[in-house]
Amino acid sequence: MQIQSGQLAVLTGGGTGIGRALVRQLAAAGVHVAMCDVSAAHMAQSRDQALAGAPAGTRISTFVCDVSQEAQVLAFRDAVMAEHGASHIHLLFNNAGTGGGGAFVNGSRADWERTFNVDWFGVYFCARAFMPLLVAAPVGAIVNTSSVNGFWASLGPDTPHTAYSAAKFAVKGFTEALVTDLRCNAPHVTAHVVMPGHIGTSIALNTYDALAMPDAVVALMRARMVKAGAPVANASDDTIRQLMHQRAVDFRDKAPTSAEQAATIILDGVRAGRWRILVGEDAERIDVMVRNAPEDAYEPAFAAAWRDGKPGLGR
Repeated sequence: MQIQSGQLAVLTGGGTGIGRALVRQLAAAGVHVAMCDVSAAHMAQSRDQALAGAPAGTRISTFVCDVSQEAQVLAFRDAVMAEHGASHIHLLFNNAGTGGGGAFVNGSRADWERTFNVDWFGVYFCARAFMPLLVAAPVGAIVNTSSVNGFWASLGPDTPHTAYSAAKFAVKGFTEALVTDLRCNAPHVTAHVVMPGHIGTSIALNTYDALAMPDAVVALMRARMVKAGAPVANASDDTIRQLMHQRAVDFRDKAPTSAEQAATIILDGVRAGRWRILVGEDAERIDVMVRNAPEDAYEPAFAAAWRDGKPGLGR
């Protein structure tokens, strides 16, 4: 699909990370953008940055919305139509996401469902709300962000990762099924699933405030660190909080692929008509590993080979 000046893109999670980079790059191409996010302040920063590099006349609107709440998504849709005078849209980027809900067996149900609801129902509710507007356009694309955890449900053998993985598997399967659904019922609209690896975003920082973690979560994090060999058994709770906060900062600042690079890969993939868009060399490598050795994917040796970048499994 051509992405060109004058089109209208709707994007969730536009306040930070890949969402902000997509807003900037779309606006630079003269595409009008309607974004939502849970943070008005972050969206204002995205909007200012995008307008600074956009052609005159490019419109960017913002709307505070929790995509896990259908009523808020429907209000976002109505605001898009009103603010942009739109009877159709050309691009829908279901990009909003959050982490958490790692353990199903003994974790918090509320935390699990919060993560799953944002990462899966956020995509579903937005697809339901905006699909008629996509179909009404002469040409359109729905771009759903899954993850490497949409085909490998793991952060390693010692770290439960259930809610996020379940949601991202659902996003991947839904988007793959949409390829045929749209081909049969709206062939001028294409579906694309995005599967990023480690991207330099603030998702870990945005998921929770590590410095304000409750004592029960601190105890869980301490146990995981000790199991992984970290000498923190006798560290203070505040030290554990600081370590978790620094991990989230490092996740953002030391990633192999930047948010800006990720946005470029995504938009290039949409332009090329690729329904399956892997983002980052790490995503490409683990995709090969899982495909080559699916029965080994959740064994310690698999994670070690992946982590150490050694040849062997998947090579």
